[in-house]
Amino acid sequence: MIEQPIVMYGAEWCGDCRRAKSWLTRNNVPFTYVDVEHDDEARDRAIELSGRKNIPVLVLPDGDVLVEPTDTQLSAAISVQPLA
Repeated sequence: MIEQPIVMYGAEWCGDCRRAKSWLTRNNVPFTYVDVEHDDEARDRAIELSGRKNIPVLVLPDGDVLVEPTDTQLSAAISVQPLA
């Protein structure tokens, strides 16, 4: 399992962000959530990391960056067998 938390840049109004947060929580994956809607520096950092304005942006402990990942992509990227 993951030892360092994932950093997730997102916004509460974003459906993909809510889905990714739910998946991480359901699968007991530690993560730090950064709200880009109310933090201009965080928004700029997410754009810098991803090269685009789409969210969520997830930064994995190894430095890999996922943008708008599906649940299947999350599972594969962090080697977690998803729970029901």
